[in-house]
Amino acid sequence: MNILLIIIVAFIVLELSNVVLLYFFPQSKKGNGAGVFNAYEKSKQDPEVHRLVKYLVNWVAGTKLIFIALLIVILITGDSTTRYYCMVALVLSISTFYWRLYPIIREMDKNNELTPSGYSKTLGYMIGGFISLFILSLILSELNLF
Repeated sequence: MNILLIIIVAFIVLELSNVVLLYFFPQSKKGNGAGVFNAYEKSKQDPEVHRLVKYLVNWVAGTKLIFIALLIVILITGDSTTRYYCMVALVLSISTFYWRLYPIIREMDKNNELTPSGYSKTLGYMIGGFISLFILSLILSELNLF
């Protein structure tokens, strides 16, 4: 089995678990649930703000579903070249986390707006790990080592 195929399937499973968490257990502090943001509970005090927060959480889940669906189509119909460029696209798109989202979540962590404390570092390392794994799989694939 091709390394790119294995990594894409693993990523689908991971993202699908995030979708389930966001749709059915958004208050969770496990995985990437919205409950890590202290403001999630505070938003419940203002119904208008909480509706916006719920909308945005579900929007994120829906966007993840789009990624999952496209990845499944690529797995079913794509050849090795398509899977290779799919992985390149994942690296580029996920890397944008460090441009826009990481500075915000790091500031929130510094201001004690996240539970558990240090979550921004954990998330930063986790996403960096995924990107590194994706790049490694591209290299191994290119060298026909796996």
